[in-house]
Amino acid sequence: MAAAREIAELASAVEPPANDYSAWVSRNPDGSAHIDLLVPGIHCAGCISRIEKHLNAHPGVRTARVNLTTKRLALDWDETTTGPHDLIGAVEQLGFDARPFSSETAAKQAGAGRELLIATAVAGFAAANVMLLSVSVWSGADAATRDLFHWISALIALPAIAFSARPFVRSAARALSARQLNMDVPISLAVILAAALSLHETMTSGPHAYFDAAVMLLFFLLIGRTLDHMMRARAHSAVTQLLSLNARGATVIDSDGARRFTDMANIRPGMIVAVAAGERVPADGLVAAGTSDLDRSIVTGEAAPEPIAAGAAVEAGTMNLTGPVEIRVTATGDDTFLAEVVRLMEAAEQGKARFVRLADRAARIYAPLVHVLAALTFAAWLAAGTGWHAAALTAIAVLIITCPCALGLAVPVVQVVASSVLMRAGIMVKDGAALERLAAVDTVIFDKTGTLTKGNLTLDNLPPVSTEALAVAAGLTMHSSHPLSRALHRVLRERGIVAHHLDDIREVPGFGLSARHGGKTVRIGSREWVGFEAGDEHAQAELCLAVEGSAVKVFTFNDELRDDAVDTVARLKALGLRTVILSGDREPAVRQTAETVGVDLYRAGWKPQDKAAYITSLENAGERVLMVGDGINDAPALAAAHASMAPSAASDIGRTAAGLVFLGDRLSSVVTAYRTARAATRLVKQNFAIAALYNLIAVPIAVAGLASPLVAAIAMSSSSLIVTGNAMRLRLTPLGRPPKPGAKP
Repeated sequence: MAAAREIAELASAVEPPANDYSAWVSRNPDGSAHIDLLVPGIHCAGCISRIEKHLNAHPGVRTARVNLTTKRLALDWDETTTGPHDLIGAVEQLGFDARPFSSETAAKQAGAGRELLIATAVAGFAAANVMLLSVSVWSGADAATRDLFHWISALIALPAIAFSARPFVRSAARALSARQLNMDVPISLAVILAAALSLHETMTSGPHAYFDAAVMLLFFLLIGRTLDHMMRARAHSAVTQLLSLNARGATVIDSDGARRFTDMANIRPGMIVAVAAGERVPADGLVAAGTSDLDRSIVTGEAAPEPIAAGAAVEAGTMNLTGPVEIRVTATGDDTFLAEVVRLMEAAEQGKARFVRLADRAARIYAPLVHVLAALTFAAWLAAGTGWHAAALTAIAVLIITCPCALGLAVPVVQVVASSVLMRAGIMVKDGAALERLAAVDTVIFDKTGTLTKGNLTLDNLPPVSTEALAVAAGLTMHSSHPLSRALHRVLRERGIVAHHLDDIREVPGFGLSARHGGKTVRIGSREWVGFEAGDEHAQAELCLAVEGSAVKVFTFNDELRDDAVDTVARLKALGLRTVILSGDREPAVRQTAETVGVDLYRAGWKPQDKAAYITSLENAGERVLMVGDGINDAPALAAAHASMAPSAASDIGRTAAGLVFLGDRLSSVVTAYRTARAATRLVKQNFAIAALYNLIAVPIAVAGLASPLVAAIAMSSSSLIVTGNAMRLRLTPLGRPPKPGAKP
């Protein structure tokens, strides 16, 4: 007994009590608290709207965002006002279960797919057998045979309904216990009423029983919900695959050289970890020792291995291919590149768009409207003298046929498929609403450096200069982090130039560096900084070296265009989009790039606020701008634009501000994303039209008593399958190809 108590005490010390959520709460940089909750009962845009609206109105809550694919609720709040217990209670008041989100709870959520598949199989088995018995009854069986078949049908259907209807009944019960209505309430009511009425008919030897309609309704509803779950799981499978790249542990090299394997939870920045050939890099870091080739395809989208040596940056999840290396850890856990990619992908559906808001409003009025319509139908048929039996059958058919599955799937199923399609093309959609906004743009604005160009500066020329002067240049550039200085220093080091020791080194941001060597003043930087006015300014970037008493030497650099930059601009213009370059670079360099790629307009020497102000002016004039940029200086412009994209190599701030992020060096991702967004918008509109047309035709038929519960079940499920199949057509869209002459973009 004592040992048992000790074990229980140890367990409680390791794992917090069930009602203690402190272990799941983190702190944001602004001091607010954050927690991620799993809400498995979320099924549609209406659920998202109710939860977010309710929690955003809760005292102390700063933001509440729901991810439909992962069913994750992200909450930020002021701890002085409220706490996690109150927030979870607020979710439960709406009829939803909520628990802290973790890999374990997410794995349990994945089990919901298995439950749906099993329930679908049970309902399908019951439906097939009950339908066979019903055929015998419809064929004109006598009363005794008919009653026997009805009882056999009841013995098959009732257990199947009790088992397969659980996903709907549980959701409806939670909503009703919270005095709320959701889409599952009328569904559950229709199934229960159909089964109860059929059992009554069987017990009283009535001529008709509708066990076939009840199980068929469940079967088709479960098919629709299972397909929805599978598509969301498929869209999320890329996230799951990325998460599988996370190492569970790493081999740490201690200060005395000893090696030990430890769990990733114990890895901290500054530690040295050993990565053997064939292993994945466990955390972001810098190579401390060793050389190898690295598969960085998850970072760049390119399959070709990249050589790495001491000082090279590596990312978690990349594969070490050829040799052992030692890595000094710089980031772990949620701070790694891999974790950021996962966050970007999980955010794909969190944005609110015009179409989603429309679906939200429709979902909010659906349940009350359906109940009122069914009640009025029952009352009208009862008043017409048909009797309660016929009136109940007609009301049940109305409940079944008005299920808004098609409307509920109209937007999210297209967003899920579009996000999945773009992910396969190397484009991450951070915001589901970004696709809708992207489809509306008429102007594309590019940053130059790092966007139209590769952002890799290479030395274009090495002017005639003495080894002594080159050694001075190496001594100056080794003390600067400017890209031009780093590029020149790298070339000099590769040529074996040994840097001179310099005195009184000073750097003036935006101009250059100065120092003393051998009693002389030496400078490197801009023309203005070294006092060089001769000749025309180069289109290429340049560094000027001035050694007192000697002629100024000019080093010029090239920043290569992306291989498909010219073709991408041409395709965008063929699609009817205006193209612009806004750059902070010098006018000659920007002009040369603009002339090469063929943009309509360019502006050079612009500061971040200039870019943002220009985009705002275009937006105010009615234009819809897509901004494509990569740097910190582009973040205001990315945020100001109607839609925005950034390469994966962009700065953290740039990637955060952009709505879409593309991997690799292919600028044609802009064309691919735009064409996919246009196709997705067309499919959303078609889905709304399909859902509206279905209701316009089906509801009057049901109210008029021309559809039995079985026919209503088939009609309702068919509309959902049509909407889903229409969305799947997006997979057949030829991405990124130039349109045929005369074709609509």
